[in-house]
Amino acid sequence: MSRWRAAASRISAASASRNSAAAAAESRVLSRAFLEAPSRHPPPPLQTLSRAFAKSAAAAAAATGPTTSRSPGATNPAYAGQRPEACSLRDCFSISQVRLNSMFLSKPCSLALPPDSPHRAVDPQYEGIKRFMLTLLLFYSKQSKAIRGANVVYDRITSQVDSPSIYDVFQLEKTFKTTFSLLVLHMWLVLRRLKEEGKDGVKFGQYIYEMYNHDVELRVSKAGVNLLLTKWMKELEKIFYGNIVKYDAAISSEARQDDLVNVIWRNIYAEEGSEAMDGAAAPAVQASSFPDALARYTRREATCLSLTDKDAMFSGNFKFTALLPPTPSPSPKKPAR
Repeated sequence: MSRWRAAASRISAASASRNSAAAAAESRVLSRAFLEAPSRHPPPPLQTLSRAFAKSAAAAAAATGPTTSRSPGATNPAYAGQRPEACSLRDCFSISQVRLNSMFLSKPCSLALPPDSPHRAVDPQYEGIKRFMLTLLLFYSKQSKAIRGANVVYDRITSQVDSPSIYDVFQLEKTFKTTFSLLVLHMWLVLRRLKEEGKDGVKFGQYIYEMYNHDVELRVSKAGVNLLLTKWMKELEKIFYGNIVKYDAAISSEARQDDLVNVIWRNIYAEEGSEAMDGAAAPAVQASSFPDALARYTRREATCLSLTDKDAMFSGNFKFTALLPPTPSPSPKKPAR
């Protein structure tokens, strides 16, 4: 039994001991928290949900009634101007696959921000009595600077993970599971790069990890899951470390070329309990090459971060590659006669 399913089973057992009214209320809270339908992004075709929460979703749907769906053109420029019935499932997959195959193939480069970038984070510099007082309060100490830098780095991670474009490009449904999986993936990218800096990088990564833990706890609470929060955090911590090990193995020199694709499919796209990507398990996802594109993006970002200098990494003055939904190039206009 997977960790997601085991955690859900324990919560279900705890809620069953209460009266029927309270149990039904808790079930509705959990279902809304982990299977909340997205309001800004269309669900990807044949996107599978976690088995652990499928039953809760059905119960919530029966209690709240059917929800209205939005057409793909509402958020994806690729379908703009089309009526919902104008783009069949096969046509949408063909369009997306052709465009995805041409993405993330450019030469890797440093992600450090240029000196004149408005997105750079600059440590405040004071003079006179104010600087003297801040010095006494250890504002300019090495640890204090490291914590401020870690805060900026984590802001870069969450900005990329919370950006609507990442869900549009890779056709992901914005649920707690997918957002958490993307958060773990980008945390791994940063922590992997910091390991290259030795002990200083590992210590700096610990500050980032503490901010990550606090942020995940806030996200779970904000989603409405306050029941057995400590147990949920322990389960998410196990999933975090398990995914980190899998990503390290999938990108090692001994790994096969498709290992990273399989790990990404299993962690982000697959239904709970699936072990490998195959045509029988997820034909639509495999055919559309979304996991393959996300694997290319991951490899490229890992290389780009390796090319990013230490100062940029420790100050947070870098930025992940911007993700924009690919749009067809406009046809050249005919010269006027």
